[in-house]
Amino acid sequence: MKSKNKKLLCASLLIGCTLLGYLLWLSLRPVEIIAIHQRHNYSDILVKNFPLTERGKINYWLTNKKKIKDIYNTPKPAEDGFFTIIFWDFGDGYKETDGYDRLCFDDMKAVKNCIDKNWVMTIEQSLSSKRIIYSIDSDTFETLPNGNIVKQHFTYSVR
Repeated sequence: MKSKNKKLLCASLLIGCTLLGYLLWLSLRPVEIIAIHQRHNYSDILVKNFPLTERGKINYWLTNKKKIKDIYNTPKPAEDGFFTIIFWDFGDGYKETDGYDRLCFDDMKAVKNCIDKNWVMTIEQSLSSKRIIYSIDSDTFETLPNGNIVKQHFTYSVR
């Protein structure tokens, strides 16, 4: 093998190992709950280091929902069982309102009581079926009565 090919192979291996190590590090970071803001049966959970994949996000909730309920008393369902939890990436922390596109929390008296809207995931318990619905990116997942979680597929027809 020529010296040039060996250098290219070594460089490619180094880049590949570095990328693999970075992805492994990203996946192993613990999720930090920074704060929870509640409005009736709606909860906003501000997090850092949330999983990157749909499966990782749902698994995080399934693994930690009891702990979140015990420590933070979240969710707080309405009398009919409906609740919504929205996970937000805390990003650069609390900021002052920009008067337009930041999410601000009325339960904080501080001037810096807003965050940039970096939505991560929404979890809802529906009124009609009492099933848990997960919204992640543009996908929706539903918990079936048998406990399985399936991706919902919508069919649109144009007439």
